[in-house]
Amino acid sequence: MRAIVLFLAALVLVATAACSREPLKVATIQVGRTLNSDNSVGTITNRFRPGDTMHAAVITEGPGAGELSVRWLSNGRVLTEEKKSVRYNDRAATEFHMNFAGGLPPGQYRVELFLDGQEIGARDLTVEP
Repeated sequence: MRAIVLFLAALVLVATAACSREPLKVATIQVGRTLNSDNSVGTITNRFRPGDTMHAAVITEGPGAGELSVRWLSNGRVLTEEKKSVRYNDRAATEFHMNFAGGLPPGQYRVELFLDGQEIGARDLTVEP
């Protein structure tokens, strides 16, 4: 009987630890043309050429977990959206990107970033011919 009680107590502790999670702490948002090996943005810019890939990285500090998402827009129209559930133990970069097979049409773009459904930032971008 005692073994069953100890097992159930351990099960409750494990379940409680699994359910509790520290939220992510956003340090900054980066946008640009290239990525570093750690998924941070290498060439930071808000101006692109048609053949470029647009990268956005959310840099977080310390341990935490959450759902990061991105929305890419052009002229107020949503082009694409993506979500990533992440859990980190230290500083980390979560990368999102957008490109088109035939190249990005010149014009104005916007990237909006979210943490657990709440907007954490947005950047206006331009693709020049």
